[in-house]
Amino acid sequence: MSQKVKKAVFPVGGLGTRFLPATKAMPKEMLPIIDKPIIQYAVDEALEAGIEEFIFVTGRGKATIEDYFDYPFELIQTLKNRNKKDLIKEIRDGLLKPGQIAYTRQQVPQGLGHAVWSARSMVGNEPFAVILCDDLIDAEVGCLKQLIDVYDQKGGNVVASEIVPEEQVSRYGILEGKRLSPTLMKVAGMVEKPNLAEAPSRMAITGRYILEPEIFSVLEEQEPGAGNEIQLTDALVTMLSGHDCHAVVYDGTRYDCGSKRGFVAATLAFALKHPDVGPAMPEIIERICKS
Repeated sequence: MSQKVKKAVFPVGGLGTRFLPATKAMPKEMLPIIDKPIIQYAVDEALEAGIEEFIFVTGRGKATIEDYFDYPFELIQTLKNRNKKDLIKEIRDGLLKPGQIAYTRQQVPQGLGHAVWSARSMVGNEPFAVILCDDLIDAEVGCLKQLIDVYDQKGGNVVASEIVPEEQVSRYGILEGKRLSPTLMKVAGMVEKPNLAEAPSRMAITGRYILEPEIFSVLEEQEPGAGNEIQLTDALVTMLSGHDCHAVVYDGTRYDCGSKRGFVAATLAFALKHPDVGPAMPEIIERICKS
């Protein structure tokens, strides 16, 4: 039986240059989708999947993330004085327990693989999840939970995947392998950010992983790849010789909140579902479209 996945790594050290000037003073992971920052959606997904320990790989200028997950004594007291019980509950429900959360710095941005490797001492010798907050996935059953269900059956490394348009192939790690079912592939190979002519498929890795701890020793020796960075995809390729890897075609809708277009799409989609603003959204959209 596979060891339980209890830890999740959140690489949040990126500069967020596509959202400048807003990200001069605010981490992109703290940009709000309606009334919650992007990073809270990722943490909520991990909690639903049974994750017990949360490891954030940060960089300079990311202290706001630490403050966000801290206990806001002054705010709680002010809300108590104003008898705002519902808001107090909402804030407390979003907090993690003492000891559940840890932070480490990547120091030098050298790619996703390097960010994951930076968490090695906190993860230790056990399987762990990696969640990229930029990929906000709206799903009835959380995407990470779907991956863990496969990991519990198959073991090895597990990645989230979806078919992407031809013009987007060069943005992703692209998979090849054998389909075991409409939603599951046994991976035989993968290429990081290939051009369309060299891509083995249009099946792309998206921002969720379950990884075996052996990947740390592989990343330790990994040479820079695409973009002259340490690529997690390259390390997964190296591991294919001794470790199974499965790709899960998850059930859900992904919004690339690392881009302005994806961020706006996510905001609109979640606004339509929000109990406070959702009922007014059709009228707002119609008015804007007519103007």
